[in-house]
Amino acid sequence: MAGGMDLGDSGGKGKKKPLDTAINLVPFIDLMAVTISFLIMTAVWTQIGRLQVQQSGGPSDPNQEQQDQKTVPVTLLITEKELKLTVGGSTYDPIPVTRTETRKLDLVKLTAKLKELRQSLPDQSQITLQTEDAVRYEDLVRIIDECIGAGLPNVSVSPAMG
Repeated sequence: MAGGMDLGDSGGKGKKKPLDTAINLVPFIDLMAVTISFLIMTAVWTQIGRLQVQQSGGPSDPNQEQQDQKTVPVTLLITEKELKLTVGGSTYDPIPVTRTETRKLDLVKLTAKLKELRQSLPDQSQITLQTEDAVRYEDLVRIIDECIGAGLPNVSVSPAMG
């Protein structure tokens, strides 16, 4: 029978069908085990894929305020055509945006500038990235990775001004 119920000796026309039946829970338990396993695995991926960036603004930690007094503000303006690194009040020569054969952003010159910056300012750990709306997200993520790899782990992101 389609319902899987064994009616047994239900008799003739006038008798009621028995309501007691055994439900097979094994498929439901299998589904829950697979679902839980999938959720646990994807929860780990979200932790691995997370970027540690902050919105630009004042520091909330008093120790961070003391550390900021020892360092100068470093900003990197990111446009579609160039990257402009500003340290304190002085601006470096703009770095033109070039792409490799695989259409990925070529960041060799930026990496060299950031390493030069770290050598001249060893206490510097913060950089603010100012991006225009037209900048691709993939490019922004690669630039954040380069900044962290160059020894500037405190990355803030803000929109480009004017």
